[in-house]
Amino acid sequence: VQLQASGGGLVQTGGSLRLSCAGSGGIPGSWHMAWFRQVPGKEREFVAAVSYSGDTTDYAESMKGRFTISKPYGQNTVFLQMNNLKPEDTAVYYCAARPWARGWDPRGPTYDYWGQGTLVTVSS
Repeated sequence: VQLQASGGGLVQTGGSLRLSCAGSGGIPGSWHMAWFRQVPGKEREFVAAVSYSGDTTDYAESMKGRFTISKPYGQNTVFLQMNNLKPEDTAVYYCAARPWARGWDPRGPTYDYWGQGTLVTVSS
């Protein structure tokens, strides 16, 4: 099983980025998926999660209204559309996945699979 994240980069305050995470090696469409982020020296922070079917989502409070997570039905691929970015959004963003049979626990740390991270830098 592998998760490959992409889409990070440098953007100005107020700009947008779209992160992608493609999963391979599992049953297509069978994973709950999520995004977390981490700033060096700080704990990993929950960003957003989507259920395996794509019809249930959860967001950290500070991301609501700015970030949108989506997952095509039947695929182990997840996207994170980030709008109105702020300097405090600067971090390494990680995608994560858990097979649906392990239950829906969107903010928990118990994801089975993790991607390598993609760096998002928001300049002021």
